[in-house]
Amino acid sequence: QVQLVESGGGSVQAGGSLRLSCTASRFATCMAWFRQAPGKEREGLASIPAVARSTVYADSVRGRFTISRDNNDKNTVYLQMNSLKSEDTAMYYCAADFQGCGGSWNRGYGMDFWGKGTLVTISS
Repeated sequence: QVQLVESGGGSVQAGGSLRLSCTASRFATCMAWFRQAPGKEREGLASIPAVARSTVYADSVRGRFTISRDNNDKNTVYLQMNSLKSEDTAMYYCAADFQGCGGSWNRGYGMDFWGKGTLVTISS
């Protein structure tokens, strides 16, 4: 069993920034961030494979959010969120896939383990 622990959520005003962290109990070849707002479907936001150059972003966050791995602890990934909007309000989840980032990662396919989530609230 693998544990994923997210942190860094909170409440900020629109235009502000937050950095989410996710630490896995062991290295995963693909890690990703998702979010789910009340009444909405889960949305895949960003993924990062073992080769960190090949990051992928959803259109809704590209240019505002950045996913990265900790240089000193490859089991930890971050989601730097800038220029936050009220529509970014959601529960944010980290997920891990031990077979690599598949083509449908953004739908959650292949994600073996999930964290419990961290809440992000953006006020306008």
